[in-house]
Amino acid sequence: MPDDISIDDLFDPQLTQAQVAALAYGDAHPVSLTEGAVLNAAREWTGLADFGPDDFRERLNLLLDEWDADANLTNLSRANLYNYTVRYASNRLLIQNTLKNDPSIHDEVIDRPIIIAGLPRSGTTHLVNLIAADPRLQSLPLWESYEPVPLPGEQALPGGMDPRYQRCADAWAGMQTVTPLLATMHPMNPDHIHEELELMGPDFASYNFEWLSFVPGWRDHYYTTDQTPHYDYMKTVLKLLQRRHGARRWVLKCPQHLEQLPVLKTVFPDAFVAITHRDPVAVIQSAVTMQAYTARINRKHFDATTLITYWSDRVEHLLRACMNDRHVWPAEQSLDVPFHQFMADDLATAERILAKAGLPMTDQSRQSVADYVAGHPRGKEGRMIYHLERDFGVNPDALRERFAFYFDAFPVKAEIK
Repeated sequence: MPDDISIDDLFDPQLTQAQVAALAYGDAHPVSLTEGAVLNAAREWTGLADFGPDDFRERLNLLLDEWDADANLTNLSRANLYNYTVRYASNRLLIQNTLKNDPSIHDEVIDRPIIIAGLPRSGTTHLVNLIAADPRLQSLPLWESYEPVPLPGEQALPGGMDPRYQRCADAWAGMQTVTPLLATMHPMNPDHIHEELELMGPDFASYNFEWLSFVPGWRDHYYTTDQTPHYDYMKTVLKLLQRRHGARRWVLKCPQHLEQLPVLKTVFPDAFVAITHRDPVAVIQSAVTMQAYTARINRKHFDATTLITYWSDRVEHLLRACMNDRHVWPAEQSLDVPFHQFMADDLATAERILAKAGLPMTDQSRQSVADYVAGHPRGKEGRMIYHLERDFGVNPDALRERFAFYFDAFPVKAEIK
């Protein structure tokens, strides 16, 4: 893979053989986006039938109905979305079964978690992986976030590998085949530390569905719905995982928290929160390029104006919510992390966060984090070159004027000229 990568066919994609074959496979294997199809598949996969409280069905059907009405979805995308919902429904069955068999899991205490928030594409992923390298902390690898509970009776693979890990590795290999440049923009290998909002998936909640497909109806539902019950659900799944692994302080991260700071405080009142801050124009540029790139297999037609409008609005909503609610996290429980300072010295940033969270680095933890830094240099998978004005017809300085309120409030540096 070249050091510098520039995608010059975002809205007139030249498909690879692998992409053509994947789209043809989707066309040959259409799926039914209905509640019955999803829940029956989950029952068959797990051998279980108790989904717990039924309120999730309304949210599941909101998603399925919006996807089913979207004529621009490819059949491959419909299949991927179907598989997501089946996995979430299956996880819900497994989680419900585990809690029913051991109600004492609810007594677990999630003690003073370190939680990273910030805009998507603002360094939160690198920061959580960096801090998670500290062996004193518990984190959530992608493979376990995708399947937090093993299937009943499923045995380890030859060599001892967890079959959940293998399924995640197979999915990553498939993603690299069909969308090879995604690894440059957002790695998704099994050991990669992932967002805990994945644990809201079995409750059919969170803004994550906005990243999977174009769902303005779901976004509007999310905006007008109290997210506290879904954060409580996610916390319960963390308790389940903690029961299995033992009690250590968690390090978590999710950009959604930026617009849910009061909910986060309600559900995790003793947490320490680190908030990254980056030029929103750079964030939008990265987000829309990633969305446009994956659209070649997900959508029959998609235009630059729709993308840039949606994600500019979305980023503004995140930032205005942060501006309104930042005060709920007092200085002793929070830290603002400017992106340019983090990129200049990521090890020092991790050390500063851990120290303020009451967990000063030891020699061992410092070495573990330093080893992670050495093994994961920026641009390891190549460096993406973005073209906001060329590809989306938007002048960076003109777009940045929309976010003057944010630059006035936080020490953010403009990146894109």
